[in-house]
Amino acid sequence: MGISERRARDKEALRSRILDAASQLFVEEGIPNVSLRKIAEKIEYSPATIYLYFRDKNQLLFSLCTETFSTLKAELEQLQHTSNDPVSGLRAGLKAYIEFGLAHPHHYMLTFGSSHTPDATAAESPEFAETNAIGLATFDCLRQSLRMCREAGCVQFDDLETIAQTIWTFIHGATSLLILYHKDAHFPWVEKERIIETGLDLIIRGISPPPHLAPLSRN
Repeated sequence: MGISERRARDKEALRSRILDAASQLFVEEGIPNVSLRKIAEKIEYSPATIYLYFRDKNQLLFSLCTETFSTLKAELEQLQHTSNDPVSGLRAGLKAYIEFGLAHPHHYMLTFGSSHTPDATAAESPEFAETNAIGLATFDCLRQSLRMCREAGCVQFDDLETIAQTIWTFIHGATSLLILYHKDAHFPWVEKERIIETGLDLIIRGISPPPHLAPLSRN
């Protein structure tokens, strides 16, 4: 590996460290309470280092959300191209969504659960436009999967947009709840995988015509 390649690799590694530290701090302390200086302190670099990568906190935040959406979108698109049938692809995509959130809890909660509202200047920035566009494109993976299932006659519904948004509401809620509360010893949680699989059964059953009903429970 040459010097330029090594420098590029090290630069990208540091950028990833910045984003990882920022996502954790944003979730744990709240976006308004986190400064670039605090992020720099967490990774033990000077604030000037952060400014080599991001001009301000908004750009960092939007970059983090954009990359989270992009990674998830790539996974979902890969599943659509490799699944044997549309319903299996839909189910695999929904499960991949949940597992993605569980594997990257800080990134997920910041991107999908943040109450941060950009100010007028930030909302007009190219970074915000990019984040918004990739977010909508990621959601469109669910629309496409449902459309493929309906065209194949595997599911039955009239309003694609309502069904897509309803299903996303449920899997987002399940993902967020599993991230935040599944380790709570004060509630008698069943095994996490059983919750996920049973939830997916309920979703598929709810949109399947009678001949294609899936079993509700798994032993």
